[in-house]
Amino acid sequence: VVLASVVISPALGFSTRPFAAFTRQTSCSVLEATREKVTVEPGFIEQELRGAAMKLHTKSQSPKEGQATETSRAEPHVTTLEDYLQFLVDSQHVYQAMEDIVNQEEQLTMFRNTRLERTEALEKDVEFMCQEYGLTPPEVGVLGKEYAQELRRIAASGNIPEFMCHYYNFYFAHTAGGRMIGKQMAALLLDKKTLEFYKWDGDLNEIKAAVKQNIEDMAARWTREEKDECVKATPAAFRGGGMINANLAGKRSM
Repeated sequence: VVLASVVISPALGFSTRPFAAFTRQTSCSVLEATREKVTVEPGFIEQELRGAAMKLHTKSQSPKEGQATETSRAEPHVTTLEDYLQFLVDSQHVYQAMEDIVNQEEQLTMFRNTRLERTEALEKDVEFMCQEYGLTPPEVGVLGKEYAQELRRIAASGNIPEFMCHYYNFYFAHTAGGRMIGKQMAALLLDKKTLEFYKWDGDLNEIKAAVKQNIEDMAARWTREEKDECVKATPAAFRGGGMINANLAGKRSM
């Protein structure tokens, strides 16, 4: 029985075509997050970052603004518990890298303890999965290691605008399409249990609005060249997120 088909796209990285209640295709990008009602006034995020990301969607994902080429669909992959656990482990590794960078860089102090942080929640989920289903915690996969290393390289180079593109897309994608993935995986694999990864301490829209405003405040001090550096990193940010999501399509690599 095919429970879900997982499709990898060079531009977007990942999307799902679920069955039954989950009939509409969900993109794991930050774009859905920008459509939710938040209190931040339109600025750099809405006018520039969102537009750059929209272009990386296909017409089927975003009929009005999508420009990416549609890819042929391979045979559906049935996501397993092992696939999902690897996805969680690799996700934690990448979030840990982001949190380390934020905690080390004085320019990023406003992004500490925002309540978007996910490493502690993921630690609990990995422990739950292993105990509940008799799984052995896997090592961080090649996909997770590569993306975390790239983030650390960017931070070490001092290119804060480039890093912020990855930060924004990775965190906010999880609050949108990522939550849909969580619902799908819960229904398919976990008897509808919601993992801690998909829970936040407080009103999520308020948390997102506060973080977005901090990004806007930072971007307001950037030069035009720095803003361009941030926007230019969007395809790489999508590829990075897609590397992690590829675990759900059975693309695990140790």
